[in-house]
Amino acid sequence: MSERKTIDARGAFCPGPLMELIAALKLMQVGDEVEILSTDKGTANDVPEWTAKVGHETVAVTDKGDHWSVVVKKAK
Repeated sequence: MSERKTIDARGAFCPGPLMELIAALKLMQVGDEVEILSTDKGTANDVPEWTAKVGHETVAVTDKGDHWSVVVKKAK
């Protein structure tokens, strides 16, 4: 059974949200998902680029109006 964790990084600036994501993934199991909420527009680009580079999966990137939601699945 996979789990989903949410990180509320709204108000933090790059690379804060990405650093929080990396720390969370280290503690998670393969198949678990983490949703990061961020007001930093760069997160919507930076997180998918990072996940592709290191081998995780970007599940969704959603513009919620006042913030972004990025869901990442731990793949290794």
